[in-house]
Amino acid sequence: MYVIVVGGGQVGINLLKLLQAEGHEVLLVEKESGRYSQLVEELGESVILGDGTELGTLMDTGANRADVLVAATGADQDNLIICQMAKILYYIPKTIARVNDPKNEEMFQTLGVDATVSATRIIGSLIEEKIDPGLAIPLMALKGGVEIFQTQLSADSLLIDKKIAKLKLPEDFIIVAILRGNDVVIPKGDTVLQANDTVIALAKKEGKEAFQKLFL
Repeated sequence: MYVIVVGGGQVGINLLKLLQAEGHEVLLVEKESGRYSQLVEELGESVILGDGTELGTLMDTGANRADVLVAATGADQDNLIICQMAKILYYIPKTIARVNDPKNEEMFQTLGVDATVSATRIIGSLIEEKIDPGLAIPLMALKGGVEIFQTQLSADSLLIDKKIAKLKLPEDFIIVAILRGNDVVIPKGDTVLQANDTVIALAKKEGKEAFQKLFL
């Protein structure tokens, strides 16, 4: 399966690694030249420079043969435009958009986006739940043996005060969001983990034990 991921943030990077580990062909699109240079050093030819909202960029990705396009930028408006172009101009069978504002989900679906992913909505109902530190609790089972887990950082976790970009996370892990008090933090590379943070992540089912050890 050929998948195009637009947006070279932490979500896009981890998604690329996860899909490549599953044997899929994946291409990541990043529009900021500085960020692109960093990504090329890490990911090589799996990354191209371009603005996903521009027709020429999608042409360069070979969108006409793509099976799935994921718009994972930090801007909802861009994600909507990218998905609409992919669907209308290139007939990509499935489009998935990251939705940063849950209020936009219904509009996205009405305008033809096949699926939306809102970390805020997924975890919103979990904010007031008490989670024992280090305990990985499965929240949702996905295809391909992947589950969404949540766990809380213990006060003495080795990950406290470290930036996500500096963590040596397994390739099949994606940190989706962080609950910090009553706030929902959408993780970026420079996000610093704090004691008692509740981490929401994607991981293979068989990686549950590693997940727990990682966040203890």
